[in-house]
Amino acid sequence: MILEALGSVLLGLALSWAALRRLADRLPAQRVVYPAGTLGALFGAYLTHTALGSGHLPATLLGAALVAAVALSLLIRPRTRRLRRSAAV
Repeated sequence: MILEALGSVLLGLALSWAALRRLADRLPAQRVVYPAGTLGALFGAYLTHTALGSGHLPATLLGAALVAAVALSLLIRPRTRRLRRSAAV
């Protein structure tokens, strides 16, 4: 159980770092992204561990990665676009 929790925290931090590196302009501040990825991974590990039971470390880490990715995807803002209005408006 300790390895699952530690692995999921490290996985959440790695996914948060990768998301910030790739989508820095579309994500909020780092102080929001890192906890969201970490807590998402911990919740995913808890959820997967509860569903499968102990002894399924790879599946638990996969569930942690999936839920962390979903939590991070909820933070992504749309690209800023200028609204073009016609002259008649």
